Amino acid sequence: MKLKVAIQMDHVSTIDIDGDSTFVLGLEAERRGYEVWHYTPPDLIFRDRKVLARAQPMKLRREKGNHFTLGAPEMLDLSKVDVVLLRQDPPFDMSYITTTHLLEHVHPKTLVVNDPASVRNAPEKLYVTHFDGVMPPTLITSDVRAIREFRDEHKDIILKPLFGNGGAGVFRVRPDDENFASLLEMFSQKSREPVIAQRYLPEVRKGDKRIILIDGKAVGAIDRVPAAGEARSNMHVGGKAVKASLTKRDIELCETIGPELARRGLIFVGIDVIGDYLTEINVTSPTGLQQINRFDGVSLEAQIWDRIEVRYQETRDPQREKK
Repeated sequence: MKLKVAIQMDHVSTIDIDGDSTFVLGLEAERRGYEVWHYTPPDLIFRDRKVLARAQPMKLRREKGNHFTLGAPEMLDLSKVDVVLLRQDPPFDMSYITTTHLLEHVHPKTLVVNDPASVRNAPEKLYVTHFDGVMPPTLITSDVRAIREFRDEHKDIILKPLFGNGGAGVFRVRPDDENFASLLEMFSQKSREPVIAQRYLPEVRKGDKRIILIDGKAVGAIDRVPAAGEARSNMHVGGKAVKASLTKRDIELCETIGPELARRGLIFVGIDVIGDYLTEINVTSPTGLQQINRFDGVSLEAQIWDRIEVRYQETRDPQREKK
């Protein structure tokens, strides 16, 4: 199958080729002979009921400092493209949300991965609240009294912005922390959005597990272990990736959420699990492919494209039996 693929992403010049999942998705697309185009969110244009992108043909290679070539920009009608990969990083702000509204005009005739309406309706820290029995004790609010009561009950808690990413703005607050009031003031001054508070899970010292699901099925995992003296496990802030396997509880969590992910067209998802609890469902721009590939000797990007091809065929033949 030969597909015409446009990747909506942060500029290719900024990526880490040893860790970036979009990079290996692009490499695999080229290996399959797909026609691959690159554009960034500001290049997206809506005009006269058409969704366009000022895009450039892209070639990738695993050479540090020389990992891409971009051709001359052209105005690309996204309704004439087979697949759009929605892969820019958060923050999940109004700019991000606007791109999902625009891409809805071409999906599913042009298959957008992940489904833009589902991405918009499933922010990482909020979507998980729709499933029973999966989360640690959690509070989402702007009410200072409620946050204080939550800390009084659970003592050791994590505070984080509701729409943050990469570990930015995440704080562990212990019972005797004198900075608690100042942190709440900082959050309220920085944004009108609620904050999320969760009971601190000491199991994070053993690793915050990233599990990759493809069309609702778990396919691999890594543990991200926090650096010494650090409460956050994100690799952006020094977390170390180590080999991991799926536990019985991990499988149970994936089986709980997997069918709904698939139903919503969320083909490539990364979930975060600490101990027995699911903390986030990442649908915007999940990472972890390269790390799992190295530990497990697999090619998850090939599995993702295999599934995208199946989904693409289903959009062309709605009567075809879904696998």
